Amino acid sequence: MISYLWLIPALPLLGSVILGMFGPSMGPRLSGAVGTLSVGLAAVLAMAIALQWLGHPPAHSMYQQTLWSWINLPGFSINVGLYLDPVSLLMVLVITIVGCLIHLFSTEYMEGEDGYSRFFAYLNLFVSAMLLLVLADDLALLFVGWEGVGVCSYLLVGFWFSESANGYAARKSFVVTRVADIFMLAGLLLLATQLGTLNIQNMLAGAVATWPSGSLMPAVAASLLLMGGLGKSAQVPLQTWLPDAMAGPTPVSALIHAATMVTAGVYLVVRTHALFLLAPSVLDAIAIGAVITLLVAAFAGLVQSDIKRVLAYSTMSQIGYMFLALGVGAWPAAMFHFMTHAVFKALLFLTAGAIAMRLDHEQNIFAMGGLRTKLPLAFWAFLIGSASLAALPVISAGFFSKEMILGAVAAAPMPGMVLWGAGILGAMLTAIYIFRVVFMVFLGPVNTEISGSYGLRVAIPLVTLSAGALVVGWLETPETLGGQTIFSQFLSPAVGVFRHLPVSAMIPLTGIAAPLLGVAIAYTLYRNGTWARAATTEPSRLTLFLKSGSGFDTLYDAVIVAPYMGLVQLLRRDPVDQMFMLLRDLAVALHRQLRATQIGQIRRYASWMMAGSVATIAILLFA
Repeated sequence: MISYLWLIPALPLLGSVILGMFGPSMGPRLSGAVGTLSVGLAAVLAMAIALQWLGHPPAHSMYQQTLWSWINLPGFSINVGLYLDPVSLLMVLVITIVGCLIHLFSTEYMEGEDGYSRFFAYLNLFVSAMLLLVLADDLALLFVGWEGVGVCSYLLVGFWFSESANGYAARKSFVVTRVADIFMLAGLLLLATQLGTLNIQNMLAGAVATWPSGSLMPAVAASLLLMGGLGKSAQVPLQTWLPDAMAGPTPVSALIHAATMVTAGVYLVVRTHALFLLAPSVLDAIAIGAVITLLVAAFAGLVQSDIKRVLAYSTMSQIGYMFLALGVGAWPAAMFHFMTHAVFKALLFLTAGAIAMRLDHEQNIFAMGGLRTKLPLAFWAFLIGSASLAALPVISAGFFSKEMILGAVAAAPMPGMVLWGAGILGAMLTAIYIFRVVFMVFLGPVNTEISGSYGLRVAIPLVTLSAGALVVGWLETPETLGGQTIFSQFLSPAVGVFRHLPVSAMIPLTGIAAPLLGVAIAYTLYRNGTWARAATTEPSRLTLFLKSGSGFDTLYDAVIVAPYMGLVQLLRRDPVDQMFMLLRDLAVALHRQLRATQIGQIRRYASWMMAGSVATIAILLFA
């Protein structure tokens, strides 16, 4: 079964090609079926491979499949090949299973939209590119998937391109992530020239054998790769594209935020963690940047009025927790939170989409209210997802993964406790902003008329993801709740053994208390009726500052965009351009003069030909 690994990225790609070529003539029902079934078959194949892996793991818990040779030069070659180990297998399972559920949801959500088949063609291509990214055995091939994900995000965020704001959001996401990708490409070139290979395993072995820990070269290489990861994962200072990416359809937001694009940076660091271990200063920078990101995003989430933007900032914050785990070398903790986050964030976005379907696509939480009894499925699904995002103790998957991260951070050397304190503050803020949404949307009076309905294609993903958000956390539990280590043991062949280091009793108790306190604060501030006053109050400067994501867009516009556009205006008539414009004008003028000689008189043409012949002979005789 594992020999069919290549089919996992190939099946969604095939679906995309079919939809791209024949989609408009297939009709909506068949287009949705092709898009969903192609990803569904990839998910079934991935689960079959996972079962085979668990029963009879391959030698050294890794499997390589070389498909063909791509570049073959003296001393340097790149193959198109796939590499499967526990980390990439986990990524493949999450991408295909969650992606299939999002596709199924989309078949109903996008009904009646123009470009229905085009949407599924883009969505399938997105999934295929992400699968190529996580399965690539070579950084060059990984970069192909990396750029494919970026192109697909541009197409999907700007899917409703008739509105200029959507096109701007798509361009912004594309440009910001391309800036990050330039740094990543520079890192790949550095690794290729210094180590002679971009094959991931050979490159890592060469780096460990060649470069001493703490030396300059691994720090530079890791920093360049990190910049690419920060852009894709929307971490400070390259996070500004993510909230605006909510311009795309809600299933796109679910796919980008849950299982694909924003997790690519986390995967890149985990996949190349041996290189990052040679650069401890870079790991420190990752941890510090992570707490800045999670707090900036958490404070922004407190004051958003658009339900999707609240969830967007929550993604930024939760990816910050994953990077915090990476910064202290807790690779399994980062991947565990990746898995739980994929489940509950997909659940939250799809539930937000289900609510919008019944409220004429209203997304303003101040216009909602009283939906607990009107939309019971959406209420329970969103409540379960919110509990997991807020890491409510025991009952949610997010609790187990976030506690795993915070425990590892608290046990790390100084400034571990400072980072842990920031993580605890972020956990409390997370509970406040997500339960602010719960109370404002589902309690109190009904403010918007409910219409329409949704069927099984919406209900099945919500129920499935709700179950996942309740149970997947039990794969890794603290000692007080059984001490299960199934998840970390599964990943250990790829990232090493993870040890739950002992910490004082204050650490887990504070981790339990923080989200509960956040829920209590949210209830006190936003319980039944109080949000009406909040909605009509003139926002303060602080609120506007936080709502903008701490002013990063304003800063970048002033420091980067405005000077660049000014330089563009200045150079519109620069001397180099003028020189070429002069050549153009000269060629046009000469053409006009020569065109005037074309008068249609044969005798005149013959005279000019004779004169030219005489001149040519004279030059040959007397030169």
